[in-house]
Amino acid sequence: MNHEVDLLIVGAGPAGLFAAYYAGFRGLSVAVLDSLPEPGGQINAMYPEKRISDIAGFPAIRGRELVDRLLEQAAPFRPRYLLGHRAERLEPGFAVTTHRGARIAAKAVIITGGIGTFTPRPLPAAQRFEGTGLAYFVRRLEDYAGTDVVIVGGGDSAFDWAEALHPLAKSVTVVHRRETFRAHPATVAAVRASPVEITTGAEVSKVLGGEAIERVEITRGDEAWTRSCQRIIAALGFTANLGPLLEWGIDIRNRRHIPVDSSMATNVPGVFAAGDINDYPGKVRLIAVGFGEAATAVNNAAHFLDPGQPVFPGHSTDTAAG
Repeated sequence: MNHEVDLLIVGAGPAGLFAAYYAGFRGLSVAVLDSLPEPGGQINAMYPEKRISDIAGFPAIRGRELVDRLLEQAAPFRPRYLLGHRAERLEPGFAVTTHRGARIAAKAVIITGGIGTFTPRPLPAAQRFEGTGLAYFVRRLEDYAGTDVVIVGGGDSAFDWAEALHPLAKSVTVVHRRETFRAHPATVAAVRASPVEITTGAEVSKVLGGEAIERVEITRGDEAWTRSCQRIIAALGFTANLGPLLEWGIDIRNRRHIPVDSSMATNVPGVFAAGDINDYPGKVRLIAVGFGEAATAVNNAAHFLDPGQPVFPGHSTDTAAG
């Protein structure tokens, strides 16, 4: 399976999808590669129902809808999507092979892979219920309607789900082993003002039930009690791995972030990076910022491919290429 394109985008999250649109606007042929089986990156895999409030022009938009809009925006330029393909080797001249044997020959590459492949941190007491009551993120809010939900964690995900689920669920309890939270203060305040029960300095020590979850045991020091529960969300964070990208000769800091300059260029000429994966002084990791970085990377990649072309081609109110 061989493909030849002007530009290969590694990562089909929001930054990658916007880069696919913008590259089409600049008249470039594009392939988008992602190890996940569907586009959207972390948003579709982890937060499809989460309301996102920092996208310009949208007071709030659900993750799945944002991905659908980005796909619709790129569609007229017919990017090729290679989903379920993990990028493996980078050959001279920007040919990338995947673990499924596909080979994409490109003239430039933009890496928009977010945090790379990610694995949820487990909740040992509940692991045998994975798929039958234990989840690491919420795919559909309606699946939790009328149930007793226990959310384990104290970060943004835990409080985002608590805020989203309490109007639907029979009850929602947040259990966190610390007294303080890593979540945004505004979300914490909203959850505190809701019917959600917040239990701190505690942990879920046992999960009780047969084929499905029935109750959980919560412990705090020498104290232990049980409560009704049919659904557990383990919002304990994720471990990330850039995998084969570490072997591409790209400068990568702490095995996590790729340093770039103001053109989003890496240390390898012709390879650019945008979105959560890149790093520079003053970096702010927001989807909205990733969109701007994607446009910057595409424009500079277009100039790299043809130095006779300007970095900035004009505005979208002009006639689009293609």
